[in-house]
Amino acid sequence: MKRILAAALATTALVTPVLADETPITEFRIGILGGENAQDRMNSFQCLADYTTEELGVPTKLFAPADYNGVIQGLLGGTLDMAWLGASGYAAVYLQDPDAVEPVLIKINLDGSYGYHSIGFARADSGITSLADLKGKTFGFGDPNSTSGYLIPSIEIPQAGDGITMESGEYFGEVKFTGGHEQTIVAVNNGDIDAGVTWADGQGNWEDGYNSGALRKAVDAGLVDMNDLVEIWRSKPIPEGPVVLRKALPAEVKAKMTALVDGLYDVDPDCAYGVASGDTLGFDPITHEAYESIVEARKAKSN
Repeated sequence: MKRILAAALATTALVTPVLADETPITEFRIGILGGENAQDRMNSFQCLADYTTEELGVPTKLFAPADYNGVIQGLLGGTLDMAWLGASGYAAVYLQDPDAVEPVLIKINLDGSYGYHSIGFARADSGITSLADLKGKTFGFGDPNSTSGYLIPSIEIPQAGDGITMESGEYFGEVKFTGGHEQTIVAVNNGDIDAGVTWADGQGNWEDGYNSGALRKAVDAGLVDMNDLVEIWRSKPIPEGPVVLRKALPAEVKAKMTALVDGLYDVDPDCAYGVASGDTLGFDPITHEAYESIVEARKAKSN
């Protein structure tokens, strides 16, 4: 079924060049969201860049900006051709220019689901086991444009108890942005902040950092021992963010790249592991409709 859906999507892309510019491209540019340090991100995506160069016959360049907004602005400005965005990042692009990109694929978890969670965590030796224990303490968030690192917890955490707000100094002693998921994990682990939020599929074992997500990547990189950390809060399921392509790309390029990423797990599971931040069954087709609730949530937060 997955292959049939992918073929149908690719065929649609070939016969419906929505805003497509059929001028041949001379290079292909992939943006990589924050979450790890820049070099680790580049290393994880290099295999995809190599496959892209082979498939398209043009040089492929990887860009790993310091923050989420760097990728968002690159897509809006047409200087990036593809990225795997978080749902909130996609909503940010869509709200500024609905014709800039199109979502084409979504990561699949090992159980076949398409969701993940924002995970609140603290050091196991801190005595913090819930949001109630965080009153007056420092709570770290990754990036203002992160779905799990800010948008969803900023909506759900205030609903978790009386008097909880996201205003720094009101309920929490300080609400602090660390700059990204890896930075949050390291800051909590080092005791620089009392607790933080990051993302994980919430499947598998805590000791492994779950099956995929920022915690899993931190474990793989040797940055943390999960036995030193404890989960203190979990969001409702969040839809995985989409792999997006610049709408103005030639239709043939969009079809080839959709097929390449869709088939990446079958061709090279190790490459898919790096690109997907952990264990995955690959990617499936997705459309804008899957993100309408996140777009509305993002719009509400900006008003």
